Amino acid sequence: MKRNESREIAAGGLIAALYVVLTFVAAAMGIASGAIQVRISEGLCLLPCLMPSAVPGLTLGCLLANLLTGCAPWDVVFGTAATLIGAVGTRMMRRTPNLSWIPPVVSNTVIVPIVLMKVYGVDTAWPLLCLQIFIGEMISVCGIGLVVYHLAEKYLKTSHM
Repeated sequence: MKRNESREIAAGGLIAALYVVLTFVAAAMGIASGAIQVRISEGLCLLPCLMPSAVPGLTLGCLLANLLTGCAPWDVVFGTAATLIGAVGTRMMRRTPNLSWIPPVVSNTVIVPIVLMKVYGVDTAWPLLCLQIFIGEMISVCGIGLVVYHLAEKYLKTSHM
């Protein structure tokens, strides 16, 4: 295994671990799930612009976080799918990083409300749930995520990864 491959695998693992830890932090504050949520871990969702290993890292991190925080099985499946779709879309938009927030925000805004209604029986109109999830995703991905993105970009430039 080449050194760069090892670094990519390690980076993906670190992203997965960070996603889990940050989800637990959000869960402790009561904002990791439900109709109103601001998953701090979603702040990592712009990293696929900088490194391909972020795609499996985010996906694995979301899967583990959802399993470990006690999400229902269908939530684990579709929540992880939303993260995978968002991560792949972000990676595909890496040449336009100013727009790379769109895939994770849109995938979660569309999928998570359906999960909340169908799996957890949340009795709120779908458009309102979409708006609530959209606002939480914008806070996480655009607010926290832009800071994470710029710090990671600066680090990667100086580390020659």
